[in-house]
Amino acid sequence: MVIAALALVSCGNKDADKKQEGKPQVKLTTVSQQEVPQTETYTATVESDVKNNISPNIAQRINRILVDVGDRVSRGQVLVQLDAANQDQLQLQLQSAQIQLQHQQIEFNRTAELYTSGGISKSEYESAETQLTVQQKQVAMLRTQLSQASQNTQLTSPISGVVTARNYDNGDMYSMGLPVLTIEQLNPVKLICNISETYFKDVTVGMPVDIQLDAYGDELFGGKVSIVYPSIDKATHTFPVEVNLPNSDQRVRPGMFARATVNFGSVERVLIPDMALVKQVGAGDRYVYVYKDGKVKYQKVELGKHMGDQYEVISGVTPNSQIVVAGQTRLKDGAEVEVVK
Repeated sequence: MVIAALALVSCGNKDADKKQEGKPQVKLTTVSQQEVPQTETYTATVESDVKNNISPNIAQRINRILVDVGDRVSRGQVLVQLDAANQDQLQLQLQSAQIQLQHQQIEFNRTAELYTSGGISKSEYESAETQLTVQQKQVAMLRTQLSQASQNTQLTSPISGVVTARNYDNGDMYSMGLPVLTIEQLNPVKLICNISETYFKDVTVGMPVDIQLDAYGDELFGGKVSIVYPSIDKATHTFPVEVNLPNSDQRVRPGMFARATVNFGSVERVLIPDMALVKQVGAGDRYVYVYKDGKVKYQKVELGKHMGDQYEVISGVTPNSQIVVAGQTRLKDGAEVEVVK
């Protein structure tokens, strides 16, 4: 009787093991195809639409700077008064150079006569000719500088905008380095976005762009594509697009961090729940188990956007397919499964 009891227990355990080793149980869902908006968001930094550096044409002393950083200026407004004394110095230098040129011309004429009569060598004649040419260039250069100095005793703004940089103080000597002032036009402003070459055919001038700025949270600003650059960067496979943003109230300033969202229309895509995805160990690939005729197939998928609890599928799953959403841990490619609700 003991042996019989043990036999019954043994058979019972085997039956339990067989039951435990049965087909894996899974839950399924049927996927469908829907219209999915194709939007892309790009980061950029706000830039002024026009930027002018204000400087004299030659080294000159600054008498007075009439504006400061942050001041708004109008086109044609006088910004800088330069010291006119520099003109007097240039005038004296020009007069001296002209006298030297006269003497040099007389000396050259005498040398030319001697060379013609054979009184001096050719090298002596060429040396005198070179000295005359150098002096002529010196006079021409001083005349140009004097003309420029007379035209630049006042520096005016070529645009209406805001002073964003001041690099000198009253009494400083401008030294052909940094500009005296920088003026930037703030209405409109612009952004430069680098867009994937995939969308090159879809971007057109005038296309609307939604812009968010970190400084203003979720507030949306409306811009438009103003320039589409004609070439593709071979290293990044992107092309620059300039977005124009009206800024009449001047709330948007150069240097602000921005996110520009471009809508490229919509396409029909299959959507799958994110709980259906399986990640391959040691790789970034994503897979799903597709159910058909009692078995599952391990299928790689190419994903697009993540929208709520669903993913857009670019390739890998066809519409109306049944995929596993629960029970993936015991599955393998080609396994027979039991479907439960």
